[in-house]
Parts: sequence; structure tokens; C-alpha cells
Amino acid sequence: MFTLRERKIFMNENEIINKAFLNLNQQTKIEANWRPAGNGIDGEVDIYIRGNNVHMFIEAKRELRNYQVPDLEEMAKKYQHFMVIAERIFPAVKETLREKGINYLDTAGNIYINTEGNYIWLDGKKPAQPKKPVTNRAFTKTGLKTVFYLLLNTDAVNMPYRKLAEQTQTALGNITNVIEGLRETGFILQVNDKIMQLQNKKILLERWIAGYGETLRPALEIGKFRFWDNERLANWENLPLQEGKTVWGGEPAAAHLTHYLRSEILTLYTNEEKNFIIPKWRLIPDEKGNVIVYEKFWKDNVFNNPINFNFYAPPLLVYADLMITYDPRNRETATMIYDQYLKPAFDYD
Repeated sequence: MFTLRERKIFMNENEIINKAFLNLNQQTKIEANWRPAGNGIDGEVDIYIRGNNVHMFIEAKRELRNYQVPDLEEMAKKYQHFMVIAERIFPAVKETLREKGINYLDTAGNIYINTEGNYIWLDGKKPAQPKKPVTNRAFTKTGLKTVFYLLLNTDAVNMPYRKLAEQTQTALGNITNVIEGLRETGFILQVNDKIMQLQNKKILLERWIAGYGETLRPALEIGKFRFWDNERLANWENLPLQEGKTVWGGEPAAAHLTHYLRSEILTLYTNEEKNFIIPKWRLIPDEKGNVIVYEKFWKDNVFNNPINFNFYAPPLLVYADLMITYDPRNRETATMIYDQYLKPAFDYD
């Protein structure tokens, strides 16, 4: 028996898989029979190619991103003849999947299969253009800042809107739009007339990470730099940061949290002016530099600091920074951070 949450997700996956195989049949006359499965996989399918039956295990996604590829690699190792099916797969992601030997199909009927005795690669089919949906304000640049606060403080969903606007440094009118956007997408449950509850938090976290990487973080970027001398690079931990103004994120914060990762890309979040930080830290603008500076978009009192964490971003943001790099060592460290700092809040909602 599926829970309401599982049934909602399951139906979405059903629609994606059905649409993909229907369009594949219309494009190529290839027939397929699929059925739902359990044990960590969305389904199994028999694909009939030139009279041969190719049996595959399938995983469905709405929109596939590069940061999800390592998880698909693990599934491909576990299940022989594995295929990912998505509503949309961007060209760069398709190329990565082919390089990794992962079969795929999208809802337009574009397909890649490379198994013993079978090789199919069909591309260039455009998906039907649906009516342009109204933008969900919870996942705009402004909305993502508010959702970040709610992920760190789940009870804040019941906070007076004026206070929530103050805490997130967001216009009061935007708060209503964000809450309604979360309600429409199933992330807020109305318990009674006065009480709301954030739900499906792990799915919301995944969606927030995607929006953060694609929409919010690029808008926050102040610039890429390098230190003018190697000594400062080697001793980055000793750089003087102004408390409440500047913190480390990404790899430096992960190194502090786990004592495992060696930092190669130094990520900083700051409220200090660019013309002030460049001479202060002796930075040289460089598009290929390994010091990336972003605008700090939260208040320090929005989360419980681990010990000696005054100069580091919240673990949730550090986790997101690592996940969107598509770097295996970063993802391994991200898993450590998730297990230690985030799992209780997101795995048991």
C-alpha cells in the first residue's frame, strides 16, 4: 500500500514512463511493456527490438541534472541493463550518460541503448511544447532564499509573515507567494485552521538544490579570483574574516566539518563590498581562479551552529555546494555531511 506521498510521486513517474514509451513507439515502432517494481527501482520493462526481448530496469526522473548522474551510475552497477527515463534530458547530460554507459529515454522518444547485440541511438526529437506554466514563486531567486530559511527552520512556516519577511530579508508580498507555491506543490500540509506543516522535506531539499545551482547561486556570484601569492592559498584557514560578514562555504567548510576533504576550490560568502575585499584578501580577478566569492544571503541566527562554526556556512548549504560540483570526492564528503548533520531532519519527516 502506497502512502499519499508515495502515491503522488508514483503517479508522476507513471506518466513520464508511459509518455516516453508511447512516443518511442510512434517514432520507431519499437514496442515495450513495463510494470512497476519495488526494492529501490521504479520499474522493469521488456523492449522488443528486431524480435529480441531486451529486459531492463528503469528509474524515472522529471528533469535530469548532472549532479544526479553518480547515483545513476551506482544503480547501473546494481541492475544489469539499466535505463533512466526522464521528461527532459539536456544534451550535455545525454553525452555524460553515454560516456558512463547509462541507457536513457526521454518523453520525446529520444533513446540510447547499448547492450549486448543491441545499439540504438535516436536523437533530435523535440518534446511537445506545453502551455507555459505560471512560475512557482517558491523557486525563483527570491523564493529560494525563503525556502532555504524554512528548510533550516521548519517551524517557521507558522511564523507571522512580517517576521518571516524580516528573517529572510524578503519583501512581505513575496512571502505569501512562496507559501502558496509550496502548498500547491505538496510541500505544505494544512494541519488545521492555524497550523501548517512542512512535508516531503527531502524532495523539497533536492528541488531546492537544483534551483540553487541553476538560479540562485549564479545570481549571487561576485566573482572568481586567485590569491596573489601561494602562501595565502596554502594558509587560507588563517585568513582574517569579519564575523557576521564573511564565511567559508563549499570545500573549505566541508573540510572543517569532516576533517576529510582537502580544499581545492575556495568558496566564500560575504556581505562586504567587492572593492573592499579584493585588497583586503589580496585577490586578483581570474575567470579560472580557485577562489569564488558569492553574496551572503542569510542571517547567521537562522541555524544552530556546530562548535566553532562561526566562520562557516550552514551544513545544508555546504552540502548543496558539494552536490552541484559533480565531483566524486565532493559527493562522498557531502554524504558524510548529510548523515551527520541533516539526515534526522530530512529522512524522517
